[in-house]
Amino acid sequence: MRNRITGAGSEARLDVIEARLAGALRRVTPPHGLVQRLRERIRMPDRREIAGRLRDWQALLLVLGGVFSGALVLITFARALYHVVGRRHVG
Repeated sequence: MRNRITGAGSEARLDVIEARLAGALRRVTPPHGLVQRLRERIRMPDRREIAGRLRDWQALLLVLGGVFSGALVLITFARALYHVVGRRHVG
């Protein structure tokens, strides 16, 4: 790398850059009301509830099948669109 910074002078430049970045990138604390509203809206389920959802293997299988089917439809559509648009520009 030709732009590698080496030597004592470059360390001083790095210190200056770090000092400027430290001043520019200060922590900002959000308003307390915002944090409270977010905590009310976002609820983490209990471990038992998560385990119960994973034990329902039929619903899990249905969801995974839907995701894979949707992905295959999107891939098929993208390939068809590529072949239709690509063949116009070939020649």
